[in-house]
Amino acid sequence: MKAFVNEVYLDFTKPAIAAKQRAAVDAVRKSFGKEYPNIIGGKRVTTKAKTISINPSATSEKVGIFQKSGAEDAEKAMKAALKAFEDWKTVPMKKRAAVLFKAANIMRRRRLEINAWMISEVGKGYLEADADTCEAIDFLEFYGRDALRLAGPQPIVPQPGETNELVYIPLGVGVVIPPWNFPFAILAGMSSAAIVAGNAIVLKPSSDSPMMGWLFTEIMKEAGLPAGVLNYLVASGAEAGDYLVGHPKTRFISFTGSMQVGLHVNELAAKTAPGQIWIKRVVAEMGGKDAIVVDADCNVDEAVAGVVAAAFGFQGQKCSACSRAIVDAKVYDEFVAKLKVEVDKIAIGDAKDDVRMGPVVSARAEKTILDYIAIGAKEGKLIAGGKKVAGLKGYYIEPTVIVNVKPTARIMQEEIFGPVLAVCKSKNFDDALAIANNTIYGLTGAVYTNSKKKLAQAREEFHCGNLYLNRKCTGAMVGGHPFGGFNMSGTDSKAGGHDYLLLFLQAKSIATKIR
Repeated sequence: MKAFVNEVYLDFTKPAIAAKQRAAVDAVRKSFGKEYPNIIGGKRVTTKAKTISINPSATSEKVGIFQKSGAEDAEKAMKAALKAFEDWKTVPMKKRAAVLFKAANIMRRRRLEINAWMISEVGKGYLEADADTCEAIDFLEFYGRDALRLAGPQPIVPQPGETNELVYIPLGVGVVIPPWNFPFAILAGMSSAAIVAGNAIVLKPSSDSPMMGWLFTEIMKEAGLPAGVLNYLVASGAEAGDYLVGHPKTRFISFTGSMQVGLHVNELAAKTAPGQIWIKRVVAEMGGKDAIVVDADCNVDEAVAGVVAAAFGFQGQKCSACSRAIVDAKVYDEFVAKLKVEVDKIAIGDAKDDVRMGPVVSARAEKTILDYIAIGAKEGKLIAGGKKVAGLKGYYIEPTVIVNVKPTARIMQEEIFGPVLAVCKSKNFDDALAIANNTIYGLTGAVYTNSKKKLAQAREEFHCGNLYLNRKCTGAMVGGHPFGGFNMSGTDSKAGGHDYLLLFLQAKSIATKIR
């Protein structure tokens, strides 16, 4: 087998490639408004209540109509997964990995289509959508290979008179709850890791991006995944989600989303239900309040470019996004002036037209972000953006920059999840690192400096799961940047790394006396 290599992004600056993507967008738009069932045990299931997927770029458009299940369907999905698990757990790892590799090839074939649905459903630009699809392919290829590694002989210290081995076995049935912001990549990564390890899952996609879960379910079926191993359940989080997390037969919960929901999942999972015979395993990737430190001894132009890319890529709707720039007083005025120039250049519009910045995902997100902007305008000086974009029929908010913000201000402490950047002045590098570490989170961070001594100091003192030196704090690559954070950013799952599959397996030691 060839060594793992990351999928290469398409170059949409080439008119021919951009035209193909636009044609794919136009093609999927012809399917807007169709209804899609839930899939439980391989069977199509519909409900009276519906989940409507809205195009955030043009809110009058329905991307699709999906189901909205409750506890009754959740129980059916759990039973289907339990039944499928009994067979799937016995399938050799090589055959399970082969399903992932086949699915990756299907994704390559359907790449532009997958991108197009993502552009339509969550408002990603062409490159952001393609990067998401590439990451999904990477996850399948990486986890397939890692599963084969873990299926092989494991290093064990020999014991006299015995033959010793360590084998990894699956956990059981898990609940997978992915987010809407990386609606294909993270969903595919969480699901495929659990599946290749031999588990069966109930997949509850975000109600803001159910189409991406449908596409993944469809692809995995085509790749040969048996019915019931993956149960696709668009459902109420308060009813079906809580029911599944608290279910006595649930062995693990894999969650990516906000800190508030993640803590609720963790608390609910920690309660032992009647008939439960294990401690549930929770894999949680939660929020971030990520900072880029700009030192006095750095290339200011490079720092500005990195901050703008990390703060406003996909409208700042990334847990890894730069929402705080901590800038040394010596270069503060220069940085702020250049930052405003670059932010003012950002074009805003419909994601299908591949502009620099599209809409935020929903009316709920739009309101929350605008409320935070109002708070931030009182905590600092608004120098760019600050308003809902007039004249567009979607959830559009201007890229917003608020400067002269104190380290303890709310917009420096609370996750906003939108195109809002707070800029704070630091006295020196020690002060900058102290500010960077002063939140409850610890996901990503970055430092721009030409000083080797300060880079070494940042390595030791900047407390975050993914630290980037002289580059932006977004854009983690599968295999190269295992992803996950500290503190209230989650359980440091390190998705896309060699530790990740172990979260979905349990180790069994077997010792045989030599006769």
